[in-house]
Amino acid sequence: MRRGFTRKFEPVRVLTDSQVETIHKRTLEVLEETGCKFESKKALELLKNNGCKVDFDSRIVKMPSSLVEESIKKCPSNFLVRSRNPKDNLLIGGNTLYFMSSLGARLSDIETGEVRVPTMEENNQAVRISDALDSIDLYSAYTPYFEIEGVEPVMLCSVSLANRLRNSTKITRGAQATDTFIWEIQIAQVAGQELLGNMEAAAPLSYSEDAINAAFAYADANFPIYIAAGSVMGGTAPVTIAGSTISNSAELLAAIVLIQCIRPGIGIIANDFVTPMNMESGDLFFCSLGASLHQMAFNQIWHDLYKIPTNNTGSAFPYSKFIDYQSAYEKVHVGMASALSGANMIVFHGGVTAELSYNPLLSVIDDDVANIIGKTIEGFEVSEDTMAVDLINKVGPVPGTFINQTHTRQWWKKEYFMPKVADRLSYPEWKSSGKKDLIEKAKERMQHILDTHKPMPMDPEADKEIDKILDKARKYYKEKDLL
Repeated sequence: MRRGFTRKFEPVRVLTDSQVETIHKRTLEVLEETGCKFESKKALELLKNNGCKVDFDSRIVKMPSSLVEESIKKCPSNFLVRSRNPKDNLLIGGNTLYFMSSLGARLSDIETGEVRVPTMEENNQAVRISDALDSIDLYSAYTPYFEIEGVEPVMLCSVSLANRLRNSTKITRGAQATDTFIWEIQIAQVAGQELLGNMEAAAPLSYSEDAINAAFAYADANFPIYIAAGSVMGGTAPVTIAGSTISNSAELLAAIVLIQCIRPGIGIIANDFVTPMNMESGDLFFCSLGASLHQMAFNQIWHDLYKIPTNNTGSAFPYSKFIDYQSAYEKVHVGMASALSGANMIVFHGGVTAELSYNPLLSVIDDDVANIIGKTIEGFEVSEDTMAVDLINKVGPVPGTFINQTHTRQWWKKEYFMPKVADRLSYPEWKSSGKKDLIEKAKERMQHILDTHKPMPMDPEADKEIDKILDKARKYYKEKDLL
């Protein structure tokens, strides 16, 4: 089982109890009076049979508040996701925080900021690097790249998953687009690993047939499900944090009702990826203060009130085109806010240039940052030993010193975190050792990982079966004229 980080103090709250209750009631009002669209006859019939008001022509489902609240109660507050290597199992929920690797469409050049399509070798190297980084606990779908040289777009998700499983034993999230969930479920089962299934809304207040079919399939496989909406504040949701919180929560609660009707008691993690729109340009405003505050409100409602595990994606995609100070402050302020406010999972490592690119070198640097965030929420121990009053009295005033005390040797590594790539040398030491900066040290660590880290190999028979599944997928898409 992966340890993650354990939050040892109460989460930071940005809403009063009365504000939380008001937002919850108004969210139920939206679902009961406006409803949510489901582009699936199968889903419409199931929801009607469970007490919803269904208009089969408009495909709008209006959900009674009682059903929504019953569905929330059916969601477990924590659940286990099993890997083919038990050391990478995840127990999601409670006060445990895990970090998920970020992703990007293409590979970024750290010198020029230009992006290009990575090769399969570069894709697999990036996965192996993430497998070696202890602060990465699991992977997003499409990780690390949305595009891989020589891989057809319709096959990308399935091929990407196969190569993640071949190069790592860490848990990974599934995908839903263009029936890819069919092949991903089979690949994971052959590999002996569970996926976090995936169901994504089409904001505002809608679910496509792909998303619904994926939910049925993942639930049938008894895989827990990751639900997401991804609204744009001022575009597909109200521009205000309070309004977009209601709209986003209504979309996610609609998914919970459907999933709990399909398979009561199945584990669900709710993702918050609501991003403001930059009204000056029309672009998404990634890693913004609005996203940070939205995630804090979301965590308070979902983690504290609903008792449903939460994932936050807001710190995954800095706007900086380089690995620089802007990239650092954009990621850290959002990631720290998520951790302090109760998130169970944060998408963090490696994203550059919004969603356009990814670089494994940044993942190596982000390993230090994630450890700092995680160790912050773990706090520090207050005990007779750590308060050290007897020692203070023993050492006394000047010329007393603590540097030669056994207590210091025993505790300094427990109390401090020593980053692996940050420069911690004195100025004279830095000059004499070659004046290496953060990027140079990260490159050295990345190369050391590639030279020495060997992921647990896939069972040869399972590996062959995965190739057969990918062949079936290609035949399936050819028959549909998608390949």
